[in-house]
Amino acid sequence: MNQRRRHGGWSGPDRPPWWPETEPFPPSGGGPWARGSGRGGPWGRRRPSMAWRIGCGLVFLVGFGAVLMAAVAWAYAGLSGSGAGVGFVVGLGILLLLVLVIAAGSRWLRGLAEPVDDLVAAARQVELGDYGVQVHERGPREARTLARAFNQMSARLAATERERRGFLADVTHELRTPLAVVRGNVEAIADGVYPADAAHLAPILDATTTLERLVDDLRTVAQAEAGDLELRREPLDVGALVIDAVAGRGADAAVRDVILSADVPEDLPMVEADPVRIAQVIGNLLANALRQTPSHGAVTVSAAPDPSSGGVVVAVRDSGPGFPADLLPRAFDRFAKGTDSPGAGLGLAIARDLVVAHGGTIDARNVADGGAEVRFTLPAGGAPVS
Repeated sequence: MNQRRRHGGWSGPDRPPWWPETEPFPPSGGGPWARGSGRGGPWGRRRPSMAWRIGCGLVFLVGFGAVLMAAVAWAYAGLSGSGAGVGFVVGLGILLLLVLVIAAGSRWLRGLAEPVDDLVAAARQVELGDYGVQVHERGPREARTLARAFNQMSARLAATERERRGFLADVTHELRTPLAVVRGNVEAIADGVYPADAAHLAPILDATTTLERLVDDLRTVAQAEAGDLELRREPLDVGALVIDAVAGRGADAAVRDVILSADVPEDLPMVEADPVRIAQVIGNLLANALRQTPSHGAVTVSAAPDPSSGGVVVAVRDSGPGFPADLLPRAFDRFAKGTDSPGAGLGLAIARDLVVAHGGTIDARNVADGGAEVRFTLPAGGAPVS
């Protein structure tokens, strides 16, 4: 929408989607949204502040009450025979007392209303897309609490907006490479530069596989972000899952000349978890560890009882260079990866989302004697495996 707020109005040719269908845009004439209508719409004159409106109302009510009380006192004095002078003095005293009450009340109301005016103005800025606006915390305790909550909300909105823009930029970057491979090879085959044989179709197939995997990863991330991850929990033997994952990656480890092993005790407790999702977590951690481990290195996947929670802790340890110092604090962020990593940087982020969805925890660290270790815990459930 090509519009901007300026001098109490809007500029731009587009009608806002919330604009009443029965009203012309831009507003003109004497409608409720017309400039200068005095009805307080967003297109009218600037409305007085809340403190001014409350103060005027209070002055009117109290002033009216003071005049009424003075009149009553005057009448009572006249009827009692004490003379009009006494009634005037009594009425004047009541009026002065009410003036003092008005002054004290106006000061209190101004301290309450001005922070509310700040919040109203800031809310209008948020409505216009300025998500990072902050208000000064002042006034009574309730007003300061409300301002603090608003500042936290706006800061969270601004952070979410930055993450959204960064996410879109990262997705665009990750999609560009495989799409370029597909287009370049297809155009070369169509122009007769390359023959349509297996050797020249293989890069296209690899690129489409990369795209498919990236789409699946993005779908998992989106589901986790929306809280829509479907988990089919059942009693799970994590030790057996670890052994199967290591066996499935054996060929990949052999090609890389990496020693891959599993360390699983016999008395590992059962957990309530989704076997497909936990297998995906272990697979992501294993793929990342194998990718970072040089030839003649080693990767070990271990599972053990977790004394603190009564569940299971799984650790994947490699003998690679470890996480770079600048990457370690954000290892589980989406699209966070090293400069030499061929992946999209979603593996650890998806592992975190899946573990957290199961109620577990996950962390990464560099090992003192070299390499990195990523471990995650799963809550307890069921009986130990014999």
